[in-house]
Amino acid sequence: MRQWLLPVLTALLLAGCGEQGWQTKDITGFMPALEFNLTDENGRLVSAKDYLGKPTLLFFGFTHCPDVCPTTLAYLAAVSKQLDGKAREDLQVLFVSVDPVRDDPQTLRHFTDTFGPQFIGLTGDKAALDALTRRYYSLYESGAKDEAGNYAVMHSSAVYAFNRNGEARFLFHGGDPMDPVIADLRHLSKDD
Repeated sequence: MRQWLLPVLTALLLAGCGEQGWQTKDITGFMPALEFNLTDENGRLVSAKDYLGKPTLLFFGFTHCPDVCPTTLAYLAAVSKQLDGKAREDLQVLFVSVDPVRDDPQTLRHFTDTFGPQFIGLTGDKAALDALTRRYYSLYESGAKDEAGNYAVMHSSAVYAFNRNGEARFLFHGGDPMDPVIADLRHLSKDD
């Protein structure tokens, strides 16, 4: 009995030590740091360095999306309202459009303004978008145009969370329970 008692007690003591883990999907050390060169919703060329210093959420989508994008961004807006002062003010959400043909800066700005000042629209050419989506193992694909020229864009629904230094920490989806996401965002606001 003594042979297994000491290892079990040691494991229990160590489990209580150290920093709390993420309640959502922990991607610390598994995903690369935030890095990109894109165009923002004001038509300026920007890089990931322009967004360092604040906790950052990254979400891929497009403004003509009928369901996942507006639902996820509304979810993020609701979650951010549950955060306390500094955590809420610091949080920024980068909405990267994977439909640059229809999503020019003005269209992006109009779309992101609907959700709040912490939402920032970004896009780029196909090469830049392909590089960024590959970097985070995210997929997107444009469907065939219908008779009116409309088309759908299939894309991932994951939201990636980065700390102030641009280091990937966790990911979640817009339909996930809010409490773990809120807890992780509070924790993220203190993560340097």
